[in-house]
Amino acid sequence: MPRGQRGIALITVILIVALATTVASFVAWRQQVWTRQVENLRDASQGESVARAGIDWAGAILLEDRRKNQFDHLNEAWSQRVVLPVERGQVAGGMLDLQARFNLNNLVRGNPAQASGADIAAFQRLLASLELPAALADALVDWLDADSQPYGADGAEEAYYLGLPEPYFAANRSLVALAELTLLRGFDPSVVDKLAPFVCVLPNPTPVNVNTASAEVLAAVIPGLNLNDARQLVEQRGDGSQTLAEFRGKLDAAQALGLQENMLSVASDYFEVDLHVEFGRVRQRYLALYQRQGQNWPLQLWLQQR
Repeated sequence: MPRGQRGIALITVILIVALATTVASFVAWRQQVWTRQVENLRDASQGESVARAGIDWAGAILLEDRRKNQFDHLNEAWSQRVVLPVERGQVAGGMLDLQARFNLNNLVRGNPAQASGADIAAFQRLLASLELPAALADALVDWLDADSQPYGADGAEEAYYLGLPEPYFAANRSLVALAELTLLRGFDPSVVDKLAPFVCVLPNPTPVNVNTASAEVLAAVIPGLNLNDARQLVEQRGDGSQTLAEFRGKLDAAQALGLQENMLSVASDYFEVDLHVEFGRVRQRYLALYQRQGQNWPLQLWLQQR
């Protein structure tokens, strides 16, 4: 074979070997990716099973707690954060008493739904303590009520929302999630983030639990109570329980002025379960909402993976 042809043959062989090596490397890489994907799917499935078991365990704690007593406070088993090791990972989390927060759906009550003056005033006091405009309450009432008449000077009904660059209708029903607030007039994400630690969205009107509520929420639902005094009440309360009569006894005449006890409670029915699951390389977060059903197993209203 002439020298030139031998050189071409050698180059051809080298190219074929390089191509084969590249193909083999690609196949091995794809095999590794596929194996990782299968392992991740396995870990995600096992993590979900662990999370569901944890959520069921939380339900059992709530049931046992209700059977023991009718008070809810921050020194009970449900309020303790837990970290439980499992094979190849762990589950960590706890429960939050949502009746420690102000239920935004309280602003419209009854059948037919009507604006609740006492709840609107409470929400306006909460807005003021957070240095947010009181006008937000009007927009929220209009989103919740069934009519098409703007509420107050700063209400917003369909005429406002249909006039937006990307129009939509007002819901005219209860909120189903806190994130829905960003659809309302004036409720930009920064406003919602500021409100989030103090408000909740529950399907039924709920009182605030004075044994678990923050100072901001207590000052909102008790007309004569300022924020500093509310902070003192929270400090005096500690993590223990108290009856409504005992709580009322800590208020002076001015603080108790206008107090509506139907807006207060010492027991709660709605709890959010927040679990973080680590399993292998997979990290998952699960949220669930429980509603107590007396002495029966709590009702799980929803379950979300974040």
